[in-house]
Amino acid sequence: MRSSRSWRLVVAGVGLSLLAACGGSSSGGAWEGGPTGAAAPASPSAAASTTPAGKPVHVRLLEGDGSTWGVGMPIIAYLSAKIGDAHAFAAATTVTVNGAPAQGAWFFQKSAIYAKYPIEAHYRTESYWPAHAKIHMDLAVKGQPAGPGLVFDNSLSLDMSTGAANITKVDGKAERMVVTSDGKQVFSFPVSLGKASTPTFSGTKVVMEKVKVQRMVGPGYDEKVPWSVRITNSGEFFHAASWNGGNIGQRSTSHGCTNLNVGDAQKFFGFAQVGDVAVFTNTGGPKMPSWDGYGDWNLPWSTWQAGGLYKTL
Repeated sequence: MRSSRSWRLVVAGVGLSLLAACGGSSSGGAWEGGPTGAAAPASPSAAASTTPAGKPVHVRLLEGDGSTWGVGMPIIAYLSAKIGDAHAFAAATTVTVNGAPAQGAWFFQKSAIYAKYPIEAHYRTESYWPAHAKIHMDLAVKGQPAGPGLVFDNSLSLDMSTGAANITKVDGKAERMVVTSDGKQVFSFPVSLGKASTPTFSGTKVVMEKVKVQRMVGPGYDEKVPWSVRITNSGEFFHAASWNGGNIGQRSTSHGCTNLNVGDAQKFFGFAQVGDVAVFTNTGGPKMPSWDGYGDWNLPWSTWQAGGLYKTL
């Protein structure tokens, strides 16, 4: 399935409005909110009674204390202004994994997630987080410069965890996906990927949200699709496709999504957690852009370390 690219997701504990796109595309969709079923984003910490000199820049986090994620999930921060310098932000960051210092880095990019938060920063290490780990971050940026005339006005901390290392490998040539958890195979399902005119992105993707029934709209169709697991902003999902049963496991005929038999889709939906990794090969499509969801792992580590929009080295 495929629809217009833009989608909007509002998460405030209740309420959500989505227009999904099912297909590989290089044009990202604007959205507000965070993954359904994930912890509510952490609000900026209360400002002190005195405000540092300069225009204030707030920081908020997607993840909240006590939340659990898949091993591919970056720590995501949102900034309330376009900053001029990220060196102090990076220097004020301390992350530990199971009590040991993490050797990670921030990457900055434009964002359309929250109104008045135009920049987002993703923090990851060179490899995925370890499974079943405790991750602690201190972001002691309050009072630090964010560029000429700008100053960060709040500090944050975060305590989150990872679950099992769930890794899905999807092979377009074999028309099959194999799922492992902590190194042990749990599923092997036939699939149908995107046809030649609407190919599925290749590369490493991360589960963003799960929706039991997802509305998908496009030329000639308006369908409510069950057991949908989103993996790109622009509209790629794992989902049930009862109408495509004759092609699943045989040939790629979708609009870009990973089509599954209904029973298999339901099993994968129940198993998957936000932050899980899915690696796609032999799709016939280009590599997923890093900004189209959580495509962080598609950038080389040296590129990541450089910082993106704002240099940190």
